[in-house]
Amino acid sequence: MRGKSVGDVLNMDVDEAITYFENSPSIAHPLQLMQDVGLGYLTIGQPSPTLSGGEAQRIKLVTELAKARLDLQGNMRFVQHTLYVLDEPTVGLHMADVEKLLHVMHRMVDAGNTVVVIEHNLDVMAEADWLLDMGPEGGSGGGQVVVAGSVDEVCRTHGKTGSHTGRILGEFLQEPGRFNV
Repeated sequence: MRGKSVGDVLNMDVDEAITYFENSPSIAHPLQLMQDVGLGYLTIGQPSPTLSGGEAQRIKLVTELAKARLDLQGNMRFVQHTLYVLDEPTVGLHMADVEKLLHVMHRMVDAGNTVVVIEHNLDVMAEADWLLDMGPEGGSGGGQVVVAGSVDEVCRTHGKTGSHTGRILGEFLQEPGRFNV
């Protein structure tokens, strides 16, 4: 394969493989999606049992995204609207990769899909259209809906609702230098 053995290709990380396969769209497109969700560091031949839970979820997400078609403006067009449920997809991600994942989730929603994310990452929470705060505490002290609403509502009403999420997220949103997607 153009001067590389199968072993060489399997040892490439996704970032490197995108360039190598740029003239093979059927290979380059899913690789680009992997990079878009923050998996550019994975090697092509990495065994699936070695993936973390968050990495495995993002691989499944890439599988779904690969089914979408791009329109002339580069927007995702799905054959049917889908409900995606992601459980802590940012675990282990570098902040720059969290931002990439947020962009992908926004593209999915803009295409008419519903994305439900169970997450503790404040950057992800800050980007939500709607928050559902469960608690009031964790484990056996939880299981109740503490507050539901927009990010602004949850932050504004934390004093009345007792929402730890609202208080912490409100403080976080006041921090200078945080990114906005």
